[in-house]
Amino acid sequence: MRAAQLVDSQSAPTLTVSDVPSPSPGRGEILIEVYSAGVTHTELLWYPTSHMQDGSLRARAIPGHEFSGVIAQLGDGIEGFSVGEEVFGMNDWYADGATADYCTTLPSSIARKPSSLSHAEAAAVPIDALTAWQGLVDRAKLQSGERLLVHGAAGAVGVFAVQLARLLGAEVFATTSPKTMEFVSRLGAREVIDYTTQSFGRIVRDVDVVFDGVGGETLQRSWDVLKPGGRLVTIAASSEATTDPRVKDAFFIVEPNQQQLTEIGSLLDAGKLRVFVDAEVPFANAAAAYARKIERKHGYGKVVIVMPVYEN
Repeated sequence: MRAAQLVDSQSAPTLTVSDVPSPSPGRGEILIEVYSAGVTHTELLWYPTSHMQDGSLRARAIPGHEFSGVIAQLGDGIEGFSVGEEVFGMNDWYADGATADYCTTLPSSIARKPSSLSHAEAAAVPIDALTAWQGLVDRAKLQSGERLLVHGAAGAVGVFAVQLARLLGAEVFATTSPKTMEFVSRLGAREVIDYTTQSFGRIVRDVDVVFDGVGGETLQRSWDVLKPGGRLVTIAASSEATTDPRVKDAFFIVEPNQQQLTEIGSLLDAGKLRVFVDAEVPFANAAAAYARKIERKHGYGKVVIVMPVYEN
């Protein structure tokens, strides 16, 4: 099969398209024929991309851990799914990803594709929508009537965080760039703050929850806007290696969850959540997509790689 693989580079991680053996599903695994795969630009720098779970070095990793496609083969012991079904989901960070003709995953990591979405749209959902869900519902336990501040509200995760918070009945404040302020307002944010010219700490105080997708100084200044007993969650990769106990407790990495993905799919089909694809990139241009060297339509939402089988 064809796959985009990470190769060593003196300047920055890069991808090359190679012919590699097709994977076979082991017991309890499912083989997916990939139609589209979501792009998370920072993934090329993550620890699981360059290391195995045992800490040994990993070579020629295949990125892209969220996808939409069709079940091509079932491993032994699989129940509840059948060959030919359209599904979407994600796979383990240490496994080879979905920027390839095929990938393997677990049944607990996928759900049936929302019928109202194209494969490109569906591939833009799993990691980002699950991150928003797990951050707001599981960790922050956001309640109706509470005040939420979202940093990076026009990002791939942020767009779901704003929408989900409104569905939960929260009052949403958001930071973003000038060109996406109107868009974030349309998503349901009560007040949108231009982070380039405005200090959110002077505008928003006493919030119940901060959802941080930026990190750094933005994260550090966010503690001051929380009310007593307020909660902060962050997905900023820079927080993973922190020694600050507050940040360690606030940081999390999304996990696959079939039940949550199914509920998200139902909300998408009902029109209560929307997904935004910023660019659909042919597989041949995968390296450019990860290097942020492709033309984007909006400046918000997700970049998705479209496999040749779906292009046709």
